[in-house]
Amino acid sequence: MRIAPLFTSALLLVVLPARQGGDNGDHLWTDSDARAEITVGSSAFRLAPQSAFGFLALDDRTVQVRLSQGSLNVRVRDLGENESLEIDTPSGAVSLLRSGVYRVDVDSSGDTTSVTVRRGEAEVTASGSAFPVHPEQTAMVVGGDSPTYDVRDAIRSDDWEDWCASRDRRWDGARSSQYVSRDVIGYEDLDDNGDWRNTPDYGAVWVPRTVATGWAPYRYGHWAWVEPWGWTWIDDAPWGFAPFHYGRWVYIGGGWAWVPGHVVARPVYAPALVVFVGGRNWSLAIGAGGAGGVAWFPLAPEEPYYPAYHVSNTYVRNVNVTNVNVTNINVTNVNVTNINYRNRRAPDGVTVVSHETFVESRPVNRSVIVVPRDRLDQARVVGFAARVTPTQQSVLARSTVGEARRPPERVTTREVIVRRQPPAAPVPFAAREQALRANPGRPLDNATIRTLRTNTPNANPRPFVRPAAPEQRGQAPAPALRPAREGLPPSRTVPPTVVAQPERRRPSAPVATPTPAPTPQVAPRGADQRGNRPDRGARPAPTPPTPQMPPQDQRPAPSARPKRADRPAPAPAPAPARAPAPTPERKAAEPQRQQPERRPPTEQPAKERKADRDTTKEKKPA
Repeated sequence: MRIAPLFTSALLLVVLPARQGGDNGDHLWTDSDARAEITVGSSAFRLAPQSAFGFLALDDRTVQVRLSQGSLNVRVRDLGENESLEIDTPSGAVSLLRSGVYRVDVDSSGDTTSVTVRRGEAEVTASGSAFPVHPEQTAMVVGGDSPTYDVRDAIRSDDWEDWCASRDRRWDGARSSQYVSRDVIGYEDLDDNGDWRNTPDYGAVWVPRTVATGWAPYRYGHWAWVEPWGWTWIDDAPWGFAPFHYGRWVYIGGGWAWVPGHVVARPVYAPALVVFVGGRNWSLAIGAGGAGGVAWFPLAPEEPYYPAYHVSNTYVRNVNVTNVNVTNINVTNVNVTNINYRNRRAPDGVTVVSHETFVESRPVNRSVIVVPRDRLDQARVVGFAARVTPTQQSVLARSTVGEARRPPERVTTREVIVRRQPPAAPVPFAAREQALRANPGRPLDNATIRTLRTNTPNANPRPFVRPAAPEQRGQAPAPALRPAREGLPPSRTVPPTVVAQPERRRPSAPVATPTPAPTPQVAPRGADQRGNRPDRGARPAPTPPTPQMPPQDQRPAPSARPKRADRPAPAPAPAPARAPAPTPERKAAEPQRQQPERRPPTEQPAKERKADRDTTKEKKPA
């Protein structure tokens, strides 16, 4: 995962161990005049100013995030059958069911959430019920304990969405996608910062366009400890993600070139594709200080990478498949000292720093130790991870964006509704630090982490989430999701179906199934003309936050509206209940002229709705 701050003077990263972060519980706040783009696999999450965002779960198959305030634009290029993408808000949980473009807004009070589907299909779950949101529709959900909802024509796009569309065009039109998979995070940054060349020995290689004198891979940046990978390289260059976490480097034609290797459908991320050299005696010989020094060089093509973190044999093969003949990889019997590493003797290939520079996440290029060639040749190969125990400074890394205002506490502590129960929070570093000393440089295995979590159960609980359908223990069932309330023109007369427990194709946390009491239908109050798309200045109250961004010179061309998949016929509507009298504190508005009823499809149980998801990838642009 990569986080790219835009207009960084007002961006605040909170509890992120590194700029690409990725641990459960990481939080991101964009202040006024700030934007951020977070890339997770082939999906992009973009935050408008004054947005509070966080990760609840993140692994190979699940992305679960929270949005407690602000605006989030999501571009999903590919969503597999066994993959889940959930956005949790104070009013409900939003499941994205297929590739497409989505927008979620939460107002500053946290009382109103709007979900807009430009392309794709979404499902909103709240209070034990779920309803779909189709292309070119906007759903508004109000309240958290007893929510009401309305589905209408999609809101008009604004300057914020125009900016997001321009980022999508940059994604889609990147020339580098001819040489690497679109799932290589950061590939779109290569076009503006380097050139592609064809070579007889390595095929297509990418050469950075402007670098400092004496530049070498893995020298301009810093190291940080990021679970579950361990020591991870954080590069300073704006293009410095893809070339340092995929592929290999080679010194040819008097300079360094990045070799992405063969294009594969699912490229595998690595924290740093380097080899460490040194040892205690060697560190003393070079005069690196009392704690010794740390040295490394980049891997070249056909040189295998064996991670120090705990992975399967399949991962080892997949992380090497683009640049190595995987049939030659022996996973169970690794001898890294017998390899004649090519970049070890390349000009400026080996980088050496002090132990303090490494472990304290200091900028490497400012502290490089110059070592004579004969001393470098004497250094023995240590392996693919530095045998250095991390400290608290290693985890927090260094600030890459400077100071900024913190978000209001009411925003960061605001409860969100979850459909899938998030995993346990990470064990705090203070509880892991002693165990990490037992095997320097190697992350803890799952068994050790489970033991630590058992011994420190309340050290870092998962706060501020509430299930969409809480368990009922001898109490009256929670009210079901109701269509509309005063101030929101109701468009539905069919009560939502209570969530059942049918089987679905991919695993998912169950949603509880309380039996709701019959909900009376409220007569329309002040309904607007549904045939017209509302103007930005005349959206029904309460409105979601709409960030005011500078206008863009270029607007995206409207995309064709995709066909909707065939769905079950709507269930017959029950007999309408008698409308209740208005509450004393609100006056009933004069009803407008009766409009023809527009009846959308019946809300589907959350688990049934996923069965017909389209899992095909987006077509590549012509």
